[in-house]
Amino acid sequence: MYSRLRCKELESKVMTADQAAELFKDNMIVGTSGFTPAGYPKAIPLAIERRAKNGDKIGLTIITGASVGPELDAALSECGVMKRRYPYQTNTTCRNLINDDKVKYSDMHLSHAPQWVKAGFLGNIDVALIEAIAITEDGNLIPSTSIGNSNVFVECADKVIVEINTSQPIELEGIHDVYNLELPPDREAIPLTKADDRIGTTYIPCDKNKIAAIVYTDIKDKTRPVDPIDEKSKKMADNLIKFLKNEVEENRLPKTLLPLQSGVGSVANAVLGGLVDSDFEDLVIYSEVIQDSAIDLIEKGKVVFASGTSLTVSPERLDDFYNKFCSYKDKLILRPQEISNNPEIARRLGVIAINTAIEVDIYGNVNSTNIMGSRMMNGIGGSGDFARNGYLSIFTTESIAKNGNISSIVPMVSHQDHSEHDVMVIVTEQGVADLRGLSPKERAIKIIENCAHPDYKEELHDYFDKACEGKYKQTPHILSEALSWHQRFMQTGTMKENKSTDDLLVNTKPKDGKVSEGAGAN
Repeated sequence: MYSRLRCKELESKVMTADQAAELFKDNMIVGTSGFTPAGYPKAIPLAIERRAKNGDKIGLTIITGASVGPELDAALSECGVMKRRYPYQTNTTCRNLINDDKVKYSDMHLSHAPQWVKAGFLGNIDVALIEAIAITEDGNLIPSTSIGNSNVFVECADKVIVEINTSQPIELEGIHDVYNLELPPDREAIPLTKADDRIGTTYIPCDKNKIAAIVYTDIKDKTRPVDPIDEKSKKMADNLIKFLKNEVEENRLPKTLLPLQSGVGSVANAVLGGLVDSDFEDLVIYSEVIQDSAIDLIEKGKVVFASGTSLTVSPERLDDFYNKFCSYKDKLILRPQEISNNPEIARRLGVIAINTAIEVDIYGNVNSTNIMGSRMMNGIGGSGDFARNGYLSIFTTESIAKNGNISSIVPMVSHQDHSEHDVMVIVTEQGVADLRGLSPKERAIKIIENCAHPDYKEELHDYFDKACEGKYKQTPHILSEALSWHQRFMQTGTMKENKSTDDLLVNTKPKDGKVSEGAGAN
């Protein structure tokens, strides 16, 4: 195992996962590696779960880079160990407990989390629990498939516990570029002017005296599968490509575009994947997550370089990706999320930010996180980091949801993550609304006409026309009617009739395909 543990002084720290789990005490704050969900610790969280199931009383605050796999989020939330969680999650068990108020959760911009940790806003980090592929001769950590906040946790924690994961290929060594930022007033400009610049080290600096335990494991990342590209996603991708081509023709973008950022998940993967069959070439990605579509673009010669903080390849492609990794290696780089999501860099590089929305209102406000304004899905992630600071801020969504029973274009979003000030372009399978320079009323007309589903256009126009009859004309609303659009579904997710508000609820489509009154929310 010398290739994995190269520091002889640390050999005495090797132990089992169950032994390492005993080092975690009640009320500790634990920072772990992992980002959407790649490169997260697995064996030790499962051992902590066993402790809890055997009767040990232990509650932990868990801070990660972003979402992690079930061995961490599901295991520790279900057994009651996880008491508080930051800054982003996607696990169903964890999400349900958050929505039941059994796990305290604070949604955060991902670029903000590292500074909050360094400044002590979230408390002292007792333990940094980090997955690595190896430990260097000097005790430094070579990360696996993500960096996220790992470098910050290692810097700030009292103790460091390392999982050396032998299922992660040692060939990952060299792909990382770890650069640390100082807190104000000592912070300097980040010396990164191109997506492929290297400005740091290939390892996470670590005081070897901090390392309290080392555990070997071979549990693979449990990344999420991505759905096949369906017809709606293809139409969204086609609409986006047509928009980008027009930007090139109008000399607002170069032929190679600008660095691309894309959100995560099946829709985002499909929209970015649409570029595979486009005429665009020599593209560059500067994003958080390098997922399947980015790999496809590299394989097709469309993307010449991709920078992120995580390699999140779907389960069915993971082995093939590792087998071919040497052919990708010189085209990939992983950075800490404080750099990958940094507003300074997004602004400097002129990133084209492409993120997904749960719902969009007629004035261009976007909800990325909450159903009916109350039920958390995942979190804002890095969308805000890029939307506010990108050269272009684009949000994509299908025009309808729940088999057509819900319009994703609404009079007023039930929860606002991105205001109209940060949203330039809306893309649905219906079309594109370019909102740049438009007044609120001009935005409303364009969004309804270009992006709303035909089944809901008449009702949206009706709402807008009635709102325009009111006293205030700049951003006209009828608040009672706008908010009623989010009362269609009860917590069970089934359609419920609400007779007291039937005259206000207009965006539910019944089985006959015609729009009528009803109740529900996206």
